Amino acid sequence: MTRPTRIVLTTPPPTPNGPLHVGHLSGPYVAGDIAARALRASGADVLTMSGLDSHQNYVLAKAEALGRPVDEAVRDYSDQVRAAFAQARIEYDVFLDPLQDADYRDAMRRLVGELFDCGEDTVLHRCPDCGRTMHHGYVAGLCGTCGAGAAGGGCEACMAYNTAATLREARSTCCDAVPEEFTARVPVLRLEDLRDQLTRTWAGAEMHPRVVDLVRRMLPDGLPAVPVAYPTDWGVDLDGPANGPLHGLRLDVWVEMAFGYLYKIARALDPSVRTLADCVAVWNGVDELWHFHGVDNSFYYAVLIPAVFAAAGVRPGVLRGLAVNEFYRLDGLKFSTSRNHAVWALDILGEQDAGDVRLFLAQDRPDRYESDFTVDAFKTGVPSAEADLTRARRALAPSGFDPALAARLLLPMRDDPRARDLLALITAEPSGDAS
Repeated sequence: MTRPTRIVLTTPPPTPNGPLHVGHLSGPYVAGDIAARALRASGADVLTMSGLDSHQNYVLAKAEALGRPVDEAVRDYSDQVRAAFAQARIEYDVFLDPLQDADYRDAMRRLVGELFDCGEDTVLHRCPDCGRTMHHGYVAGLCGTCGAGAAGGGCEACMAYNTAATLREARSTCCDAVPEEFTARVPVLRLEDLRDQLTRTWAGAEMHPRVVDLVRRMLPDGLPAVPVAYPTDWGVDLDGPANGPLHGLRLDVWVEMAFGYLYKIARALDPSVRTLADCVAVWNGVDELWHFHGVDNSFYYAVLIPAVFAAAGVRPGVLRGLAVNEFYRLDGLKFSTSRNHAVWALDILGEQDAGDVRLFLAQDRPDRYESDFTVDAFKTGVPSAEADLTRARRALAPSGFDPALAARLLLPMRDDPRARDLLALITAEPSGDAS
């Protein structure tokens, strides 16, 4: 008897530096839950994973900004994230809380040590005032590729990978100081060494047009080298023997996420898993891996996480695709926790039926194009005519071409003069005569 297709589906763990808002729900979370339910209904063997992204240094920075103990702030925001998922009827088979899972932290040290048994002298940057290593949320400036405002890591605007060295006008976010160079001995993942495996992975995976564009932009100049760990103050400590190669370092949070997927999913499928080879053996029995995530995390889910999998020995064909969403906007502006520009998930779920919220977000979500949440549209249960016209227009562009979507959006508007020109493109009638 043929066994069911074994499918792993992930959504990014939310960072517990604030509560979830409707923009979060509209992206990977409701969509990933719907996809998992649909796959199970079709007979697939599905395992889903998310959790809490507690080791982002944004977490410590937020607690310091609030003047709160970090463990207290993390606990409060984590409870709010869990409550929002529960109220939205979003369920996971594996939900990782790194700060509460000692076995996981031990596994990270063990598995990383297996794959990276030495470091190399690497030029990093630190804040000259307080000495913090400037990476991820500890550094900000202008993206070295597109010029948009960006922090360390993936640029939200163009998805390019940034470091304190490549950001223009870089400053520390702790002291607003210009970075200074220093040399540290850290393990490094050289993505260029994995070009062949990554190319095969990308060739076999379904990817959003903007993700394909990211890959095409990166390949000619060579793929970057990414530090696996840093001398820093937040994250999984890799301390071993005092003179060991990883002593005094903490694991990069996105490399940690890749190893977390390798270990926690393998262990959920086979509780006897312990070594990296054990993890790889289990993963090579997985038929399909799907990552649901926002476009701002594309570098990590399309490049870095597959690179860690490749370096570990997982076959390239396991990644079946990336279900990527664009940004959801609120009254024309990006949802923002830091600017308090948001409709909070717990608020709307406390006032409205969760099924109605899920149904509206499934219809209005920013799947391939940015969309705009408005209270009026939510109250009526129907996106605005302008929103549907914008989505229909974008659906007729070559990138993401979907005439069926455009037709479904425009048919209810056949008598609306604003829809005539777009309808005429489909019917080939003069725009003034489309009816």
